[in-house]
Amino acid sequence: MVRDYPSRHPGAGVVRLRVDDERGEETLTVPCGAVELLARILAHTANGQGVSVVPANAELTTQQAAGLLNVSRPILIGLLPTGEIEFRLVGRQRRIRAEPLLKYLRADDQRPRQPATSSPR
Repeated sequence: MVRDYPSRHPGAGVVRLRVDDERGEETLTVPCGAVELLARILAHTANGQGVSVVPANAELTTQQAAGLLNVSRPILIGLLPTGEIEFRLVGRQRRIRAEPLLKYLRADDQRPRQPATSSPR
């Protein structure tokens, strides 16, 4: 199984994949990290979750960044002045690199959540 391969072969630098289709068989050599990424993608999609692959150095618009965080654009823009998410101005437009955005997302996932309070009726 793809998802078990990285744990069964720790430290493997490259992986050779046999691809067999109607045109014949071919062997592909890919970095082990690519197999790990593929395993994660397949696990998420098997659970019905969407997957986005974004290069770490990509610059995102505020709309794209808000979509990755699953928040509205105004909420994202409100987070930017706090310094928790790095951004730069290109003219009057904000650009957010994917790497700091994903770092913020990982840190946010680790924060304890306050239980929702119900309002009295």
